[in-house]
Amino acid sequence: MASSSGTSSGSSLIQNSGSEEDLQALMDQRKRKRMISNRESARRSRMRKQKHLDDLMAQVSQLRKENHQIITGINITTQRYLSVEADNSILRVQISELSNRLESLNEIIGSLNSNNGVFGDSSTFNEPAADSFLNPWNMAYLNQPIMASAEIFHY
Repeated sequence: MASSSGTSSGSSLIQNSGSEEDLQALMDQRKRKRMISNRESARRSRMRKQKHLDDLMAQVSQLRKENHQIITGINITTQRYLSVEADNSILRVQISELSNRLESLNEIIGSLNSNNGVFGDSSTFNEPAADSFLNPWNMAYLNQPIMASAEIFHY
């Protein structure tokens, strides 16, 4: 029996070492699979990061393009604003000058009308036409020469 138990222990030792080798091989295989899986996962992660970076770079490019268009629009609008402001400034000066002229002419007419009885009857003084300088929107009087006082009053 001793010999049978010895052989049975020897065969069980061989089986144990075989199962340890199988276990080690299985662990090595799992380790390789995990390593391959980790490498694939890292590769996918790098690809996602690269795609995200590419998307961000495309977005930066698009935003720069839009920013350039907005700045160009602002510059054009600013130039138009400055041009309109210059035109308005010129028009304000012209309004002031024309208002002063009109006021002076109205003072002259008022003075002539108040002195009309002194210099003669009203038939010698011609009434202004409907389109004369009394109408502030009629600018035709600006192109006519101003008469000297001797021409206005008939002595």
